[in-house]
Amino acid sequence: MSDVTITVRGEHEERLAAEVGIVRATIRAEGSDRPRVIEELAEITRPVRADLDARRESGALLRWTSSRANVWTERPWAPDGAKLDPVHHASVEITANFADPAALSAWVDEVSILDGTQIDAVTWELSELTAGAARDRVAASAVLDAVNRAAAYASALGLSSVTPVAIADVGLLGGDGTTPSPKLMRAMAADAGGIDLRPDDVVVSAAVDARFIAH
Repeated sequence: MSDVTITVRGEHEERLAAEVGIVRATIRAEGSDRPRVIEELAEITRPVRADLDARRESGALLRWTSSRANVWTERPWAPDGAKLDPVHHASVEITANFADPAALSAWVDEVSILDGTQIDAVTWELSELTAGAARDRVAASAVLDAVNRAAAYASALGLSSVTPVAIADVGLLGGDGTTPSPKLMRAMAADAGGIDLRPDDVVVSAAVDARFIAH
């Protein structure tokens, strides 16, 4: 049998324990007096920031950031169609990164009961070091999977060896695939309003397209 061109897709994934929990929260205030609304937002936010600083210094928190205050005004409508007096709003977004699920859960429980405070999202990720190593490792395993698939096809055709001629991210060999390689999926916490915020594993996956000549 003459040489045969074989094009395959190699895939691999790993599930790793999440290492960094990211909480996104919003603190809000509203009222008819604009200066008072801004002052009230500062009063609510001040102890939250102080608490986050203390947690960071103790090692319970990796880091945290806060946006600038966002202030806006609206004129609500009455049921009869008349415009009511202006209502002023002010908000600040806070992002806090934790390495300990228990510390994250405790902070969420404390903050979520404060007036004007809302937990918007809790996600879990890998550290940058772990994620980088995992992406490299998973990509290499995806290539090995492609080699094994090509060898299996060649064997089924009665050919004894394969020689790689091209390898690329999915879709770059002329196919229609759109899956990025490698890919890291964040884990979502179960319920930001509950006590148990233990994350699911983070999935790191990769896929490659590869072309071989089977001899």
